[in-house]
Amino acid sequence: SHELKTPLTSISGFAELMKAGDVPEKDVVDFSESIYDEAQRLITLVNDIIKISELDGQSIPFESEPVDLYELSKEVIGRLENEAEKRQVTFHLIGDRAEIMGVYKILEEMLYNLCDNAIKYNKENGTVDVLVNQTGDSVNVIVRDTGMGISPAHQGRVFERFYRVDKSHSKKVGGTGLGLAIVKHGAMYHHAKISLESTVDVGTAITIA
Repeated sequence: SHELKTPLTSISGFAELMKAGDVPEKDVVDFSESIYDEAQRLITLVNDIIKISELDGQSIPFESEPVDLYELSKEVIGRLENEAEKRQVTFHLIGDRAEIMGVYKILEEMLYNLCDNAIKYNKENGTVDVLVNQTGDSVNVIVRDTGMGISPAHQGRVFERFYRVDKSHSKKVGGTGLGLAIVKHGAMYHHAKISLESTVDVGTAITIA
């Protein structure tokens, strides 16, 4: 409720000032932009809460199908390339075709959240490696970055809902605190295991197998 209240309070405050006529005409555009930004933040948060709720209740309105994780990773990277360029982060996709049975939409969300985090919490001129491996019937995907890393004290909690290692940085980059929770629940839905290796100021690698 606190996470929902924060953007709503901002939206209400800006709108109240505009309604009262207390905003100089030259500032109306800036106020409108703030309202828009907070509304987008709220929409993202609500959508993430809906995804978590669906995974919790196993009420997924999609069927399992063959999914090539290499091609899916390529598609997700393509969607994030502009954001990566803005932050001067370079993607590398490593591996080959690796097909599993799964729910495409959930797998897409999982990879998107991992790659999005790897950009947001990376360093300038950093890299993000997405490795897709298949050995026999075993498939794993690793998303590895050269970012700020996570201290051992926080590593056990980063998959909890709304848990943020650095709240000020999360607010700056627009994180909802639900991205890794969605990854965790998506992995559980697919009976997969998730593991994390991270070193402060060196980077983080998250593996789904």
